[in-house]
Amino acid sequence: MIFQNREEAGRRLVERLSSYRDQPGTLILALPRGGVAVGYQLSLGLHLPLDVFITRKIGAPDNPEYALGAVGETGVVYLNPDAMAVFRLSQAEIQQVVQAQQQEIVRRQNLYRQDRRLPALTDCTVILVDDGIATGSTFFASVQSIRSLKPRRLIGAIPVGPVETIREARTQVDELVVLATPDPFWAVGNHYADFAQVDDLDVVEYLNLAEEALRERAEPASA
Repeated sequence: MIFQNREEAGRRLVERLSSYRDQPGTLILALPRGGVAVGYQLSLGLHLPLDVFITRKIGAPDNPEYALGAVGETGVVYLNPDAMAVFRLSQAEIQQVVQAQQQEIVRRQNLYRQDRRLPALTDCTVILVDDGIATGSTFFASVQSIRSLKPRRLIGAIPVGPVETIREARTQVDELVVLATPDPFWAVGNHYADFAQVDDLDVVEYLNLAEEALRERAEPASA
């Protein structure tokens, strides 16, 4: 399956998640940056609030694209056992790369949320969305972080990912909606015709547009 772009992937996920449309106490948390484009379509289609959950991949010191794990904005650190066995980093080396990503998390919190706090998730239904997963490190760290905030239910919404990672992801959430599990799987971007980079300003715009759309929907009801 090839998606035209992230927006199309989001609209397809809406079809699979329609039972959550207008459900009270439910919100969408998207992983920036690419997941926010998908999450925006979910917000529009399901009439649910959209926010970000900021999780950063921990890259290997000599190969930043290789995921050793990830760190979530609540401070939870997930380390991939297979990757750690290969690289055998010391605790000091791990702490150094973790701290660098924690600084980036703070920068993004300030930029994306504009002094707002992460919404309270206790007893909420959370739909966690990304534009796809590969190793799953970022997704797994996000799940562990969100679980610590005591949501009622945690649903994963993923357009595409490899069979093994998806199998593991299913064990970590209450429900997982996946559109495609190609085999062989090379990279998330291979399954999009348009996989253009999403930048910080795009993320802020998606969040603002989602909030505006919800507000416009609520106005006729309160008029």
